[in-house]
Amino acid sequence: MEQVGLAATSEVTLWSLFLQAGFVVKLVMLGLIGASIWTWAIVADKWISFGKFRRQLDQFEQIFWSGQSLEELYRTLSDRKTVGMSSIFVAAMREWKKSFERGAKSPIGLQMRIDKAMDVTLSREADALESRLGSLASIGSSAPFIGLFGTVVGIMTSFQAIAGSKSTNLAVVAPGIAEALLATAIGLLAAIPAVIAYNKFSSDAGKLSARMEGFADEFSGILSRQIDERLSARQAAE
Repeated sequence: MEQVGLAATSEVTLWSLFLQAGFVVKLVMLGLIGASIWTWAIVADKWISFGKFRRQLDQFEQIFWSGQSLEELYRTLSDRKTVGMSSIFVAAMREWKKSFERGAKSPIGLQMRIDKAMDVTLSREADALESRLGSLASIGSSAPFIGLFGTVVGIMTSFQAIAGSKSTNLAVVAPGIAEALLATAIGLLAAIPAVIAYNKFSSDAGKLSARMEGFADEFSGILSRQIDERLSARQAAE
């Protein structure tokens, strides 16, 4: 009897539990496995893109504070694809140059337009950082409940098997319960990494956005002084 029990136990694998599961439970498991794969794809993409974004911010800050003239830096970046602080810098400088080319006379209006251009660019960059994080939040919050739904269906199937066999033998009940619990386990397997990744990348996105916002404020002050100097020189010449 012990040998038969061991043989039966050795045949119970995750794959066999999946194959023996009902249609609804299989559908739930496949959906959760797909959600887990999507989670790890987002994690890999964000890990790489956030690292690259940080390096670009560090590189731009080093160049910006090296003493290079704003005009020269603008000419270097204006024809390139920019991200982060460089995008904010190019947007502000473009508005600054356009306004002076058109003979801007109001420093307040010019400053407001420059700040608006930087705010729009900052918002766009922040949205890019936070893209697909909503998917992680959705998976993290819903996957356990989807797995629980599969568990409920599996247990209902087990009770139906008990009623049909008119036996409360554990050998009749155990396979269905194991299949049901497997759905819950897969749900947790999808949800836990999604929640951890969401918290991690949301925090990182907030820190990167704060760095860009700090640069925008500093650059706004620099341009404000430049505007005052240019308008004062123009008024003196007139």
